[in-house]
Amino acid sequence: MLVQNVYQLIGHTPLLEIPIEVPNESHIFAKLEMYNPGGSIKDRLGMTLIEDGIAKGLIKETTTIIEPTAGNTGIGVALAATKHHLKTILVVPKHFSFEKQALMKALGATVINTPDEDAMAGATKRALQIAERIEDAYVPNQFTNFDNPHAYEHSLGPEIISDLDGRPIDAFVAGAGTGGTLVGTAKAIQSVSLNTYTVAVQPRGSILDNQPKGPHRTEGIGVEQVPPFFKDVRIDEVQTIPDEVAFGWVKRAAKDLGLLIGSSAGAALAASLKVAEKLPVGANIVTIFPDSSERYLSENIYD
Repeated sequence: MLVQNVYQLIGHTPLLEIPIEVPNESHIFAKLEMYNPGGSIKDRLGMTLIEDGIAKGLIKETTTIIEPTAGNTGIGVALAATKHHLKTILVVPKHFSFEKQALMKALGATVINTPDEDAMAGATKRALQIAERIEDAYVPNQFTNFDNPHAYEHSLGPEIISDLDGRPIDAFVAGAGTGGTLVGTAKAIQSVSLNTYTVAVQPRGSILDNQPKGPHRTEGIGVEQVPPFFKDVRIDEVQTIPDEVAFGWVKRAAKDLGLLIGSSAGAALAASLKVAEKLPVGANIVTIFPDSSERYLSENIYD
């Protein structure tokens, strides 16, 4: 396939049927989002945030983009910003993956760290403070911007439906971070399959389903407050996956399947297997593997 630029490679990632034994002889299909050029599902979001901002007149040639991020969205935003030669400032809690922050800088972004104990709320507050001091600044703010779920409703969801070529989608299982991936993709799937059982996945320490707030090693998913997007879609269940289970599947996926997945993908796979136990024989379960393990090696993801 011949392409003219890297941005044409965003999306249309492979859908893999996971070659493991699944309860009730069901099938788990995973969208391999590490095949996006920036290495994660958030390339879709980054491009949407920038392109829609330009279309709405919120971003001009002189605009500085400022975004709070745990990493992958920052890479996606920085990648999209390079297309339009936009200055980018990314505000990241200090403890998040060194590799992610290095990639943001490689793409030309300035990275500003905030204290770990302030979490994403602190990063968001700092991003807004920085924007107030810059004359022409725009904060897309993935946590409240409805372009976030729209990015997946109009790309990832339709791709999954097309990939399965008429096969029923009995369950959709996805991690919940900002909520954009889960909600946008679920809306697209539920529009053609009203009975699809929709499951949000979180690590222990995330607050969905009245769970107590606490620290967790699993990156990319987990919420401190219920995302505003959740009111737009039906979510049938929340699965809480402990770190040790998620990382156990990260190790097994590499050793047994040759799949180099991140911890949020490990959690999604563990949750999919649990969901299979309650579905009819031969059910089709779709999940998302948002990124790869390579950007977590400094955090000893395989230890």
